[in-house]
Amino acid sequence: MTRIKICGITSAEDAAAAAEAGADALGLIFVPGTPRYVSPEQAAAIVADLPPFVTAVGVFADAPLDELLGIADGLRLHAVQLHGHESEEFSRRLPLPVIRALRVRDAASLQPMETYPARVFLLDAYAEERLGGTGAAVPRELAVRAAGRRPVILAGGLRPETVGEAVRVVRPYGVDVCSGVERFPGRKDHRKVREFIVNVRHADLG
Repeated sequence: MTRIKICGITSAEDAAAAAEAGADALGLIFVPGTPRYVSPEQAAAIVADLPPFVTAVGVFADAPLDELLGIADGLRLHAVQLHGHESEEFSRRLPLPVIRALRVRDAASLQPMETYPARVFLLDAYAEERLGGTGAAVPRELAVRAAGRRPVILAGGLRPETVGEAVRVVRPYGVDVCSGVERFPGRKDHRKVREFIVNVRHADLG
């Protein structure tokens, strides 16, 4: 089955609703100055009551290694997602699974998949001066090409009404949604979360 990650969780209420709806993973964004940033203290309250089989993923961008490791250890994160300019050596020093985000605009954007030490690659749409969360879709032909090479998580422009077609065409390891299931930045629309997950599961059967 396609793994489903609901990203940009900022409250325990939204985390519980996503887990109850069937999400496999929740993303907590530790990038200061972004609309869905959570402090380690806020994140601790969110992860405290997560069911045991729901994965907590920390999202970082160019955080110092010691800071990242401190947050990951303190919260017992299951994986980290790197959105900045982290080197291959930086990734190798992390003691937990790495999701490497790629901002995709052309075939050259997929080059890091050849050598970067990551368990899986998240494909997001490229936008100048934005690290992610653009709401734009990744070119499907590039996503299909990437999924044929390494495990990928498809992100960018996914909504309840579009995710089914995306899963059927790309057949990714997983999908990631943030703004596509929100009422406003940082707060999830629980109905949209449920619809998103149902539509992924229907696509898995198709």
